[in-house]
Amino acid sequence: MLRYVYASDLCDHPKLARTMFRDRADQFKTRLGWDVHVDKDGYERDEYDDLNPLYVIWEEPDGSHGGSMRFLPTTGRTMVNEHFGDLISGPITSPVIWECTRFCLTRGAGSHVAAALMLGGGEIMQNFGIEHFVGVFDARMVRIYRMIGSSPDVLGSAGTGRDRISVGLWHFDEAAAAAVGDRAGVPMERSRQWFDLAFGTASRRELARTA
Repeated sequence: MLRYVYASDLCDHPKLARTMFRDRADQFKTRLGWDVHVDKDGYERDEYDDLNPLYVIWEEPDGSHGGSMRFLPTTGRTMVNEHFGDLISGPITSPVIWECTRFCLTRGAGSHVAAALMLGGGEIMQNFGIEHFVGVFDARMVRIYRMIGSSPDVLGSAGTGRDRISVGLWHFDEAAAAAVGDRAGVPMERSRQWFDLAFGTASRRELARTA
């Protein structure tokens, strides 16, 4: 199932948090060889995890992490503005654009997990009044996004081949979200139930007004 958890509430989901940060270390440090910090507990965390981001997490039946993404509003600090500004024409700052980073899949995760995470992003977009997500991605993600059916508009790139890094902009409408839901094997009614479990049905309109 999909979980929507703010960093400040990760303490309520200790196994989910522990396995998420360890899976991030495995993916970004071990498998991809990125220059990221892994602490003594084997966690990959960075400065943006300290800004109370919203995580969308695929929770496996045993309560462990299967995949996740991290979201922050661009009205505050973001990775794309602070570290990848050379790939865009100017800072991206808007109340209707959020940044999505740290797209992570545990080893052996099925394609349905990646699609479910994108479906969760669509729920955030539709219910929080967000128009676009911006994010940085590498060359390997192009195939994954195409498989999911959620390819971004590329704003700028650097490098070639497997070392190519790009900044992309995503938009979801209801039809696109339904198509991603089909790929995830998740009916839209169930997706909305998972969102409501985190935020409540009565709060949707308020979330859209205040996001």
